[in-house]
Amino acid sequence: MAKDLYHDLVKAALIKDGWKITDDPYIVNSTPRWQIDLGAEKAIGAEKNDVKIVVEVKSFLKPSFPHEFHAALGQYLNYALGLRLTHDNRILYLAVPLGIWDTGFQIEGIKAALEYYKINVVIFDTNTETILQWIISN
Repeated sequence: MAKDLYHDLVKAALIKDGWKITDDPYIVNSTPRWQIDLGAEKAIGAEKNDVKIVVEVKSFLKPSFPHEFHAALGQYLNYALGLRLTHDNRILYLAVPLGIWDTGFQIEGIKAALEYYKINVVIFDTNTETILQWIISN
């Protein structure tokens, strides 16, 4: 499986944000067997359970943003189903660069898809290698 252009950048940003990378890639032992870019965990408090996440990194650099989003959405949905079928309680996120979030992800139909399919998003800055925002769908 080829790594996305921003794979290592997002990994570094997660570490900088206090996450411990547990898997690179994270394997979902479903049928078929899926490989999600990164698995991470972070303690959120002494009296709370650890939060565990998996992150699918996408750069969205191809000429057709709608086509690339379509492919990323399909991947995300398959990964989410694989996690559910294997009773894996990690929270799945789609990692998106800030510039793409500010443009492509503000298109009405894209915003509607994020809401309808309950896509969690983590927005990262490619210049500072930092996590800027976590968007958790309800």
